[in-house]
Amino acid sequence: MRSSHRIYGLLLALLLAVGLVLPALADAPTTQATILFTHDMHSHLLPAVDESGREYGGYARLKTAIDRQKDAYPDAILVDGGDFSMGSLFQTAYADSALELRVMGALGYDAATFGNHEYDYRPAGLAGMLDAALASGDPLPAIVEANYLPPEQGQEGYDADSQAVWDAFRDYGVSDYLLMERGGVWYALFGIFGLDSDACAPMSGMVLHDRIEVAQRVVDEAKAKCWEENGVQPLVVCLSHSGTDSKGKGEDYELAQKVDGIHLIVSGHTHSTLPQPIQVGDTWIVSAGEYSKNLGLVTMDYRPDGKSELTGYELIPIDGSWKDDPGIARLVEGYKEEVDENYLSRFDMSFDQVLVHNPYPFESVDQLYATRHESTLGDLLSDAYKWAVEQATGEPVDLALTASGVVRESFAVGDITVSDVFNAASLGIGADGVPGYPLVAVYLTGADVKNALEVDASVSQLMPAARLYYSGVGAYYNTNRMFFNKVAAASFLRSDGSTEAIDDDRLYRVVTGLYCGQMLGAAESSSFGLLTITARNADGTPIDMDALEDYIVHDPQGNEVKEWHAIASYLQSMGGEMDERYAQPDGRKIVEASWSPLKLLMSPNKFTFIAGAAVLVAIALVALLAWSIVRRRPGTGAHTRVGGFAATGAKKISPRLEERPEGRSSTRSWGDDRSPPRTLP
Repeated sequence: MRSSHRIYGLLLALLLAVGLVLPALADAPTTQATILFTHDMHSHLLPAVDESGREYGGYARLKTAIDRQKDAYPDAILVDGGDFSMGSLFQTAYADSALELRVMGALGYDAATFGNHEYDYRPAGLAGMLDAALASGDPLPAIVEANYLPPEQGQEGYDADSQAVWDAFRDYGVSDYLLMERGGVWYALFGIFGLDSDACAPMSGMVLHDRIEVAQRVVDEAKAKCWEENGVQPLVVCLSHSGTDSKGKGEDYELAQKVDGIHLIVSGHTHSTLPQPIQVGDTWIVSAGEYSKNLGLVTMDYRPDGKSELTGYELIPIDGSWKDDPGIARLVEGYKEEVDENYLSRFDMSFDQVLVHNPYPFESVDQLYATRHESTLGDLLSDAYKWAVEQATGEPVDLALTASGVVRESFAVGDITVSDVFNAASLGIGADGVPGYPLVAVYLTGADVKNALEVDASVSQLMPAARLYYSGVGAYYNTNRMFFNKVAAASFLRSDGSTEAIDDDRLYRVVTGLYCGQMLGAAESSSFGLLTITARNADGTPIDMDALEDYIVHDPQGNEVKEWHAIASYLQSMGGEMDERYAQPDGRKIVEASWSPLKLLMSPNKFTFIAGAAVLVAIALVALLAWSIVRRRPGTGAHTRVGGFAATGAKKISPRLEERPEGRSSTRSWGDDRSPPRTLP
């Protein structure tokens, strides 16, 4: 009995304690939490110029804006949602000098997460970057990453590079989440990697763990630990590289729906700009756009019981109205010299070297994604690839392809520099370990060439990053035609001005970028396996796509032909002025929306025949069903029964009509093929 009394006493004491603590937390005064944020900065340390010539971004200006906000909000934290690297010449020092992380430390970032482009230099490059950042001795942001991790020992894919990443994570302090206090507010910061981000990192070597399950586990652990150690509930901020689509939905919307306890999601990856935050339950989703176009500002009322409300949201444009911070400006200039010495010197080029003067306005990258029509920018890039490979190998190229998803920037009117060109084709690393994706040359059958064109016509509506631009081929397609048969006509355009029909069974030499080539499988999956594109050897043998690096194009000196250098060399060959052929489209891609029966049915392929057969079968079934229904109704059809016999044209007279009282109309109000209405008693 005494033991029972003791237990009851302890429980009563615990209940009293909870009863005292919870009201105190609920009545606790709110504290303002301020979060400054960016995402998708892509090594854009210098201001960029859009197609209209307007400058935006730049880290020296960004630093001035950050300092201004920290003057107003001294306890603000500064975070980034990933893809802080890969997008300018500064990325060429990524694995050796970690310029991006070091300058982020100088800007005052508290924490960041990884995006898919942090894995462009493969596991060894990621490990090297983290080690180089530590070795610099500079201030660095914390890194949080919860669900995109190297294989562990004993797991499939584990190797020396995996272990090097684990070692670098340990030394740098990469963790699932971070608890930090600022101005009386406790924050739990954690990083999440998305499904599409994983699809966009084909050489990452990482394992993607379920983002919903991991996020919920991390939120629960972080809240429990903060309560245990500090007696308060934290404000939970997710640095997500998953994305938000143009309609405000997407992977981060789903994350907010399915994970309890997140107060704020900084949504990176899709380069979205959200003028207003998106509320999903108790969670807010925010995005500020790419390349430090804006500095995001969020204010929230924080209570130690975990109940927090968003009170303010602003996107602060980073433009010419902000003065450069002198310290960051000097730092960036020093980085430019490092890039010239350690990278560009091998190409006999320099950072600010002018390649050509351009008097023509080109489409923006957003327009490349949005339009189906021919693009002078796409023409220029694909022409450059074709020209560069023919120059390097002395062999003709039938078709050169690029896709909107790999074009990072456009060209403004005015001088185009080496830096501008690299920004436009800045992704990846080659098999040689040198930054910049190389070009690859493979063979496709004529049938697969047509399928590639159909990817542009049909699949790109589902996957805009697959919108293709090409050199060496002309195509016409009608957007109103049958899906997977929108291309009505296509032929090769030869250098002498002649055209040549595409032979389904013949092999053609095709050039594209390494990354674009690796994503051929995505086109097949997006078309539900209906459009296959099989890369082949010159003898027609299919290529294992894991061995696509064996088909990298090299120049006579044995150097990989990089995408960006192909473009730069092509522009340089123009003699100082942009070729006037790029003043307007040349008609290699003609797109219209016509309902002309002739244009809808010309050059049908198997998909149109299958669809036509399906329509005919459907019509036949409907007709059969209608005939069956009509046949079963009394008094209808070609044969009517009288006295048990079928008599053509005979009619059975209703006794009630014969007995109808005088003055009551017997006229029917609907067609004679229906039985007359019954007279009410």
